[in-house]
Amino acid sequence: MGQGTSNPQAGNAIPAGKPAATGETAGAGKPALAGKRFLALDLGAESGRGVLGTLDGARLELREVGRFRNGPVNILGTLHWDVLSILQHIKEILAACAEGGALNGVGVDTWGVDFALLGKDGGLLANPCHYRDVRTRGMFREAFMLVPREEIFQRTGIQFMEINTLYQLLAMVRAQSPALAAAHRLLMMPDLFHYWLTGQALGEFTIATTSQCYDPRAGDWARGMLGKMGIPADIFPPIIRPGTELGPLAHSVAAATGAQAPVIAPASHDTASAVAAVPATGDDWCYISSGTWSLMGVEVPEPIITDAALKCNFTNEGGVAGTYRFLKNIGGLWLVQESRRTWEREGREIGYDELAALAAQAAPLVSIVEPDHPSFLHPGDMPSRISEFCGQTGQPEPGDVGAVVRCILESLALKYRWVLERLEEMLGRRIARVHIVGGGTQNTLLSQLAADAMQRPVIAGPVEATAIGSIMIQAIAVGEVGSLAEAREIIAASFPTVTYEPGPVAGWEEAYERYRTLAEA
Repeated sequence: MGQGTSNPQAGNAIPAGKPAATGETAGAGKPALAGKRFLALDLGAESGRGVLGTLDGARLELREVGRFRNGPVNILGTLHWDVLSILQHIKEILAACAEGGALNGVGVDTWGVDFALLGKDGGLLANPCHYRDVRTRGMFREAFMLVPREEIFQRTGIQFMEINTLYQLLAMVRAQSPALAAAHRLLMMPDLFHYWLTGQALGEFTIATTSQCYDPRAGDWARGMLGKMGIPADIFPPIIRPGTELGPLAHSVAAATGAQAPVIAPASHDTASAVAAVPATGDDWCYISSGTWSLMGVEVPEPIITDAALKCNFTNEGGVAGTYRFLKNIGGLWLVQESRRTWEREGREIGYDELAALAAQAAPLVSIVEPDHPSFLHPGDMPSRISEFCGQTGQPEPGDVGAVVRCILESLALKYRWVLERLEEMLGRRIARVHIVGGGTQNTLLSQLAADAMQRPVIAGPVEATAIGSIMIQAIAVGEVGSLAEAREIIAASFPTVTYEPGPVAGWEEAYERYRTLAEA
């Protein structure tokens, strides 16, 4: 693996969904592989794409075959996903892949928590809502009046976030939603697209666990808890494990695209696929899946449902190969992305490379925010919100673009340290190194700041972790790869990583104490 300490001045802040550089594709400059072909349909909150993986023995090569913009559609004040448009893009990607012959597998992964409702005829009842819609505001209070917070955590082991499926459904109950009343089946977002590709209306395990509606101890939906909230438990689908073959493409899809392939449910939650692609061995490491969100945690054989986990608001999401992902969900590069959109609306076109360069030049450790403060969750004028937060907490308000981005990146690095310390406390062991995977690894400034704040080596890469994880799970399902450990060996041999060694600790201790004051207030 190509390791070396990176220069933070060369950072280029690229969020999840940005294309990888040519050199990030295994085999760049070499003859194309002629092995098995798997398609990862990787749908993110900013963009969707199709990534074709060719596996030839111990080498994996990637090629992006299609990309499209994704994001919320505001209809009379409610944020929706344009799922029919997404489906059309998926068909176009399948048609592009059909030119190379039959595929050995195709699978969909998406973000978590969002869902669609189907009627008795299998038709879509309404456009699915976007998790950043305001309908869930105040739903914690409503939920805890029906089921105590402690009981919800004991039943589900899931972190409390108002965007979770549970509170979206409770908001629909409170609004007496006609769609919910008519619903025959609830499908999480990747399950919806698998259904439209195959006709199979099933729920994949890793995405199901993000809902806060699944009971890992029972191995089933938390039916009793759902009933107490007035949520119909019978609409939830049967659960399948990652790597389950759903069947061939439906005749209508095959006829429209010319594609032939078995559809295989990967780890359908994008973070679960990304973690499967971490090129690590042993158990002294943790991961950060870095993009719009930063998801930081460890793999464990059983969920950790303890008072300490509840107090720190950690979560237990489904993983692959019989694991759970014990982690903290952190508001990641969303703050940079939404700031950039604000500047664009003001007529200031600033690329991510320029944002990173300006941040690298800004004074260090001046102002700090809590990335998960409620004021940062919804779309809007993020730079103003950051300045307001700093002013209200007695800190200098960032005065320019570089200062805003520097504030965000340093705050994320400090949050990573806080999570690292909590992980070590709850696990009872030291974490020696941190693997960062996903699109956020191309933000070299953030990777170096993370190493400095945590005083741990940070190993960054692969960039295309989610697509790689999806492809390798499909390959395991059809017998091309023997195990998760073997898959990680192939990934380590196929894709470069960069190691960031911790820099001087000066300044970080004082900054961390300031951060803790904000985080633990």
